[in-house]
Amino acid sequence: MDEKERLRLALEYATEKHKGQKRIGGDDYITHPIAVCEIVKAQGYDEDCQIAALFHDLLEDTNATEEEVLKHGSPEILHAVKLLTKEKGYDMAKYIDAIRNNPIAFAVKAADRLHNLQCALVTDEEFKRKYILETVDWYMDFSPQIRVAVKRLAESLKTPMAELSFLYEPIESWKK
Repeated sequence: MDEKERLRLALEYATEKHKGQKRIGGDDYITHPIAVCEIVKAQGYDEDCQIAALFHDLLEDTNATEEEVLKHGSPEILHAVKLLTKEKGYDMAKYIDAIRNNPIAFAVKAADRLHNLQCALVTDEEFKRKYILETVDWYMDFSPQIRVAVKRLAESLKTPMAELSFLYEPIESWKK
């Protein structure tokens, strides 16, 4: 099976599994995995990474099974998707560490966070603040585009920018 066909079948599967789900802004949920896939594709990542992007929320947000993800993907894709899936009671530090140690999961998570930041402009002030702080705590060094997206989201807040001045410091100062 060629690359286009494999990606087409993966998209069909993800679309079916996310059927009926909506994003905060009201878009069909599948628009998010597609956007994440497009980001990793634009960054030059291969077909496995693109399929993992399409599948990244399946185990967490749908009735998809690991066996189905394996059937429509590969062992490497399944492993990355499992790493990206937040289990009940998960430990954030362990979750992030595991993602950092898997190139596919790392690329997909960076694209996922970037797209979510870009879409968070339609959320309320409380969500924006929470999402900015979580991003600063855990994801700022995943990609340079994340830093730009955080600044844009912060600028949409009614909060005086002086309170968010840490966003304009060198990235090294954000690390714990």
